[in-house]
Formats: sequence, C-alpha cells, structure tokens
Amino acid sequence: MSRYPEARKVRRPAVAGSFYPSSEKEIGSMLGDWLHPSDDGSLPPQAVIVPHAGYVFSGEVAASAFSRIPRGHSYKRIFLLGPSHRVGFAGASVDTLYSFAETPLGNVPIDVSLGKELIGEGGGAFTFRSDAHEDEHCLEVQLPFLQMIFAEVPPVVPIVIGTERLGVLQDIAETLEPYFTEENLFVISSDFSHYPSYEDAKVSDLFLAETISSGGLEEFLQALRSISRRGFKGQDTAACGANAIAVLLSLMDGQGRNCFSAEHVMYRNSGDSPYGDKDRVVGYNSIVFTRVEGTPKMDNPDHLFNFTDEEKAGMIAAARSSIYSVLGLEFDGNDSPVGIMKDKGYGVFVTLYLDGRLRGCIGRFTSQSSLNATIREMARSAAFNDPRFPSLSKREAPRVEIEVSVLSPLKKIESIDEFKLGRDGIYMIKGANHGTFLPQVAEETGWSTEEFLGHCARDKAGIGYYGWKDADLYTYQTEVVKESEL
Repeated sequence: MSRYPEARKVRRPAVAGSFYPSSEKEIGSMLGDWLHPSDDGSLPPQAVIVPHAGYVFSGEVAASAFSRIPRGHSYKRIFLLGPSHRVGFAGASVDTLYSFAETPLGNVPIDVSLGKELIGEGGGAFTFRSDAHEDEHCLEVQLPFLQMIFAEVPPVVPIVIGTERLGVLQDIAETLEPYFTEENLFVISSDFSHYPSYEDAKVSDLFLAETISSGGLEEFLQALRSISRRGFKGQDTAACGANAIAVLLSLMDGQGRNCFSAEHVMYRNSGDSPYGDKDRVVGYNSIVFTRVEGTPKMDNPDHLFNFTDEEKAGMIAAARSSIYSVLGLEFDGNDSPVGIMKDKGYGVFVTLYLDGRLRGCIGRFTSQSSLNATIREMARSAAFNDPRFPSLSKREAPRVEIEVSVLSPLKKIESIDEFKLGRDGIYMIKGANHGTFLPQVAEETGWSTEEFLGHCARDKAGIGYYGWKDADLYTYQTEVVKESEL
C-alpha cells in the first residue's frame, strides 16, 4: 500500500514481472544478495554508469555500482538519464506528468518542479513526451536498487534522451551543469554491445569501459568510431546509452576531467548468465565516478592558470578578430591558437568596455569546445547579443577594450562564510531564475559582501534583493586577461 495520496499521479511499473520480480519479497531477496553498501568511509559517487537489462542478466553488475554509495549517505536529488528505446525525438524528455514512480517496493517521488525548470531553461533541448516514459524500462529498472539502498529515496529526475546529435547532447549537459554537484547523484543507464559473440563483446566492452574511465567526451567518441571501423560480427551498437554517457562526459569535461576519479567496478555479458548463450550477447559494465578531494596544486597560488604572455595576447586577438569578422573589418594581428587555447573544458566570460564604461559582457561556465573557440563565441555574443546594449558598430569596434576571464569550476557553498569578496564570483539559482557577478565586479563597484549578493540577486537573477538568502549559491574564481595591460 502506497503511503502517498491516491489523488497524485503515479507512474505504474511497465516491466515489473519481466525485467525484474513483481513481488516485494522476491526483489528484496534478489537484491539483498547483491547489494552491500560501503562501510569504509569512502567518498560517495558523483555518478554511476549501470546496465538496464533484466536482473537475471545484469542485476549483479548494477548492484556493484550502487553498493559504492556509503551506508547512511543521501543526496538532494537523483538524476536518471538513459536512452529512449521506443521513440526517437530531438532532445531529452523529462517527466513532468507523474508525481511518483511505483515499483513493487513502493513509490519513489519525482521532482516535477525541477523538470519544468529544465524545460524552461533548456532552450528547446528539454521537453516532455509521455510516450518516451510510459513503457520505457531503462530508468524504471534502477528504482528498486535505490529503494533498497536509501531509507527514503531522494526525489528523482527521470530524463529519457531521444537523440544522438552531439550538439543537442552538449546543450542538455549545459542545462544540467548547475545541478552536477556533490549534493546530487547522476545515474547513467546504459547497456553496452548488442549482439556480437561472447569473446568479441568482451573486447569491445572492456575497451569502451577503459576509455570512459580514463578519457573525456572526445576520446569516447573516437572509441565508438574505432569499434565501428573494426566491425565485430553481429554488433548493432557498442553502447545503447551512448547519448546519456556523452552527456555525463560533457559535464565532467566542463568541470575539469581531472576533478573526477573513475573505477570500472564490474563487467559481465549475457553469456555469463545461465539464461543466455554465447553466440549473441549483450554487454554490461558498471563504472563509478567520484570527485577528487581538494584542488590541484598550483605553482603560483596567486594565479589559477599561469598564462604565458603569448597565450594572453592570443586570447585578446581571438576575441577581437572574432568581432571584426562579423563586422567585415580587417584584423592585422595573429589570432592562431597557442598553448592552453587549444585545450577544452574552460568556462569563459568576455567583457567589453568603451570609454571606461561597460559595453557588453557574455559568458558560460562550461564548454566542450577549445578555449580559443569559446573565447571567439563569447566575444561575438558580448558584442552583438548582450540584451542590455545595441550591437557593436564598426565605428565603436576599434575603440573597445577587451577583457577575457577564464573560470575555475563551480563550487557549491552552504554558507556565505565560504565566499570571499574580491576573490570569488557568485552564481545563484532559485527556481527558474539565475544570475552571476564576476569577482572583479566587487572591485569596480566597491560594494560590501551583502551589497554584492543583493545586487546580483535583484539585478541579475531577478529574485529580489534578499533572494540570495534561500537560493542555491556557487562560487568560482577567474584569471583575468586585460587588453589594456598587455
């Protein structure tokens, strides 16, 4: 008997009795043999990749990842991401219809409010399609594991991805990035190879697991292409949830791949089950990602990145030549990317000043593109897409002073005591509203900490002067390159 009101919409299980047992007792017995929550004081996972086949085939593999969650630990939310097996569509569908998802173990709450926010914030990357959720099994089969692990399951955010278009997957990752923090768990649902022989599956699946564990999005995409070129007989796909895995790797690339450690916990395929054969198999990996404690040691504690003079000049040149190209102006400098500008994963803000006054400022906290490409994109946006200003003119362009700020990863803070005025930028989220101030705003305005937060809350996030007090707050630092100082 559910402890939730019957008047609320409840998603009924679609695959209980086929993919997993339909009785509470049978599920408890089966998963109880496999699940052994950690008691060794280890760090809780930030994300797990787990399979979604019938429990008799892949249940033990999935349990090996969920068992890495320390006993007694909880999360604010659990994001469930997996591929659509029944319908194709352009983007991701997040469940905003049902308030709860039912399994034989009871009901799991669904964060409908956040789902609606994702649809509003996602710029078309998120939608809701009932046909993407009603009969889909890839997320449903994860719920009993969560119910066995947690005394009370945190609200889940079920996301079914219906596309393999890389640009859309990166848009999905960008929308999810503010929630990719230690307080939330991301569960990525994916089986691996379909349907090569037992031995071929092992080669393909272990190669892909190693790539995912050690590399980023680009390495993963290259590995998929390599497996395709190798042409294992009978193999339809190397990973049916490749789109969900790509979103996860985009998120990690955006925050810095070296901020995460990965453990490949277990591998099996359906040929290892007494219910399968070895001629046509499906592969199952479990991989656990944990945030690395502390921050990377830097040679110079006063600087985040220690840019060379050549790199600094290249950043300004990239921004200016990008603006000039839109206006049809000739740029006579060298804007070829050098050094760190060829690397990926950096957040960037580009700020323009004209006669000492702000003339445009646009940025992003993460990017899957190179630093060079991100600077060029943000420079164009600052010049022509900042809604506070008209588009930059040909007459103004040679006179603007350019400032490029390269960002550290976002850090969730629980108390304003963790914020240091002048060192930290602030990013605040409250409902569907969000806004940020770069660290240098404090120096430019002379505001106190409360004024800095209050103006950001009122003027940028639109949540009222004191709205920051119950908003989610994140800090970050910047390394600023000023054209005027070169």
